[in-house]
Amino acid sequence: MKGLYLLIKPRFSGFRNQLVGSQNGKRKRVFLMSGLGLAFCGGMFTVSCRVLIYFQSAEMIGDVLARHLLSMIILTFFSLLVFSHIITALSNLYLSRDLELCHSAPVDVEELFISRAAFTVMDSSWMLIIFGLPVFMAYAYVYRPGPGFYFTVLHMNLAMVIIAAGIGILLTMVLVHVFPAQRTRDIIMLLTVLMMGALYLLFRFLRPERLVDPEAFFTVAQYLSALKAPQSSYLPTQWIMETIWGSLTGSKGGHLFEAALTWTTAAALVIINVWVARAVYFKGFSKSQEAKKRRVGGRRVLDLFAKYVTKPFREDLGAVISKDIRTFFRDNTQWSQLLLLVALVVVYIYNFTVLPLDKSPIRLDFLQNILAFLNMGLAGFVLAAVSARFVFTAISAEGEAYWIVRSSPLRLKRYLWGKYFSFLLPMLVLAEVLITLTNHLLGVSRFMMLLSSGTMFFMVFGIVALGIGYGALYPNFTSQNIAQVASGFGGVLFMIVSSLFIGMIIVLEAGPVYVVFISNVRGTPITAYQWILITLSFLAAFVINMMAIFWPMKMGLKALREYE
Repeated sequence: MKGLYLLIKPRFSGFRNQLVGSQNGKRKRVFLMSGLGLAFCGGMFTVSCRVLIYFQSAEMIGDVLARHLLSMIILTFFSLLVFSHIITALSNLYLSRDLELCHSAPVDVEELFISRAAFTVMDSSWMLIIFGLPVFMAYAYVYRPGPGFYFTVLHMNLAMVIIAAGIGILLTMVLVHVFPAQRTRDIIMLLTVLMMGALYLLFRFLRPERLVDPEAFFTVAQYLSALKAPQSSYLPTQWIMETIWGSLTGSKGGHLFEAALTWTTAAALVIINVWVARAVYFKGFSKSQEAKKRRVGGRRVLDLFAKYVTKPFREDLGAVISKDIRTFFRDNTQWSQLLLLVALVVVYIYNFTVLPLDKSPIRLDFLQNILAFLNMGLAGFVLAAVSARFVFTAISAEGEAYWIVRSSPLRLKRYLWGKYFSFLLPMLVLAEVLITLTNHLLGVSRFMMLLSSGTMFFMVFGIVALGIGYGALYPNFTSQNIAQVASGFGGVLFMIVSSLFIGMIIVLEAGPVYVVFISNVRGTPITAYQWILITLSFLAAFVINMMAIFWPMKMGLKALREYE
């Protein structure tokens, strides 16, 4: 156990030094970002409460909807945890640079594996606290359970993390035992794409849009039975959901059996992982030291593409952008994730074709305007997610070669803005395709089409700048897996700030659009006072957009200049 303590101690010491021994400027930055995180959690709590209160207003099916929402949230968190642990375990167990030193230390393989597994759990699970806690607290606020609910949420989420970690780490060890670690990374990305495709097909076969259309069912009994369709009793998420729901509603059964089943599964996975690690972990680590074989193909096409893309830039900046293009297409873990994102975008667009707008009791043109604003928010969030994976990681992707760029005649400011403009055009195309197609499927008015397209056009400038700026503010030039950079503290912070930016723009534009809509419906002219408010709202949105462009770029440039 002494060896395990020595292996884990540096991680905690480093974290403590960051909090206690940081400079005043960094402390202020931490407090600022913590405030933004609390604001984001508060927003999630408020939205979750509104949804649950609305569910409770629906007689007969309110609790059923809330129960299914909880089940969907737990299943989503569990799936994300498994994928996150697979990716993080590959880096922590096999590809980290300090592993050679650790393996040469006089410690047992089991102790080294347990320490690395603990690091994997910490790196992959802290996001659950940020995104999950406000949702569970919203359930507590609406249903007013006893004190036992909070203890149940705490220990059942801990069990869920252990189970997801056990599955992810076990799968990673098996894959590395069969394939080299470098090849395993490619296989994991392929499995992720296939898994996402399978989940989407399952989701579409369920046809969830029917649940908002009771006329699609012959009787109320059929409608309620469709809502109450149970999940598989063999899934850990079902045991966790039954236990939490029972504690939330105060059911007499208490679901002690499901809780015991969850924790025995977690304990069994821990023991199985240690047994498997004792047999195959060191062999897998030895195989991970093999060099990765690469195949070079399509070189002429890639050279031609890079030549035309870098033509607007001068030779110094063009060389950097050309390198980024070649690295992207030669690394299959990059473009395989791009294919996954394209598939998700197609799914996003397709879902608008199955919305039963004609069956809604709300006036159609009013509903279309509401959905158009929600669509702007959703499309903006999709763009922020894409930016988190590709734009935010653009600076960190340089790796140790960043010091070559830093020592070159290329000015740092020009380098940073060059990265910005190289991502701007693809993101603009993606944004306009998303908003135009979805608004066309919604059948919005010409005014809303122009407003949405123009708003998304200008918001892209801010989202890309936030990605580049925060990527420069929180770079990671030593990461073995660039996808892991996006899931770190800086990536999550970028998503929070981007969501707040998108929300502020939409809220500022909602008031003027509502005034214009009511004026058209009632046939009354817009007063001078209303025109002043409309002008001020759009002016505030423009100022916030400009701040989102220049403020993060300025902070990122300053951080890179001070980076050592």
